[in-house]
Amino acid sequence: MTEQLETAPIATTKPNIVVRIFKKSLTVIAAFSALGLLSYLFSLLTQIHGKSLPESYFVNGYPSILALLDSELFMGFVFVVTIAIICYTLLLFWRLHEVAVHKAEAMSSAHTQIVFALSLCGLFIDKAWWVLAIIIAFGRWDVLANRLSSIISNGIKGDK
Repeated sequence: MTEQLETAPIATTKPNIVVRIFKKSLTVIAAFSALGLLSYLFSLLTQIHGKSLPESYFVNGYPSILALLDSELFMGFVFVVTIAIICYTLLLFWRLHEVAVHKAEAMSSAHTQIVFALSLCGLFIDKAWWVLAIIIAFGRWDVLANRLSSIISNGIKGDK
């Protein structure tokens, strides 16, 4: 009986790993299929010079790069990859721009709304507002408040 209980957890973890690997492989296959389908669909929208290949596409009997650049499918692939890179770059820039807001939210700071407003001002008006939002978001205001309180308290009491 104890042998069955010891082997039971091992048997239940194997299918979980297999299912995860299967899901990941399906995701990769779906992504490559979507990329291929988008490339094919964009290739249908273009026709550069038709289908006949002139002799200038060959150098010493071997095909040159011009044939590849004249291929509608390859140009559709280049278009899809270019748009994907541009969108990904814009997403990374947006995440960099919002780093102050995310830091303020993670710290549960009372300054979250002012950081968000300054971040938007930095986006549309001037980058100095974005720098101010970064300073406010990453500043340790509790330490600063305690230090200022001790300075004021020492100033009021005086050195006796």
